[in-house]
Amino acid sequence: MSPIGGTVNLGVTVIRSRHSVRKYKDKPIEEKIVKDALDCARLAPTARNEQPWLFGTIQNRETLAAIAGLAENGRFIADAPICFAVFGRRDAKYYLEDCCAATVQILLALQAWGVGSCWVAGEKKDYAEDVRKLLNVPEGYALVSLIPAGYPEEIKIAQKKVIDEVAFFERYEEE
Repeated sequence: MSPIGGTVNLGVTVIRSRHSVRKYKDKPIEEKIVKDALDCARLAPTARNEQPWLFGTIQNRETLAAIAGLAENGRFIADAPICFAVFGRRDAKYYLEDCCAATVQILLALQAWGVGSCWVAGEKKDYAEDVRKLLNVPEGYALVSLIPAGYPEEIKIAQKKVIDEVAFFERYEEE
């Protein structure tokens, strides 16, 4: 049963089971999973169907370590078997929204395969331009997110607020 009533389908189960994972087993991610995550990303909703994204995957240990050295909140990227990088075309009006939707699609696709991941910010971070240059991505693109991923070594489940704390119906009213 769902916490709000009714039965739960597989998609909802994937969404509810996803948590940020920062410790991974030393086990590579199968190519079919990587390609499936990328395919799901390209199918994300996008304003005016612009699809202003460019997706990269990084598995080289030296490159992962270099990215981890740049991303102050992503030091654990060095230990991930893979890191996805989501870039948006700067001249697209809604590239941030579109690329965030694609990022979520990657997170959920990986979760469906039992692969843990964590969204590491790219947009507006001081290291975004350095990561772009490191990966040789054209100047017309901006880093939106980094997604290190792997089979979970450890999962720490953060407590989430209950629905009554974060939602309102029709009009917001102070209690």
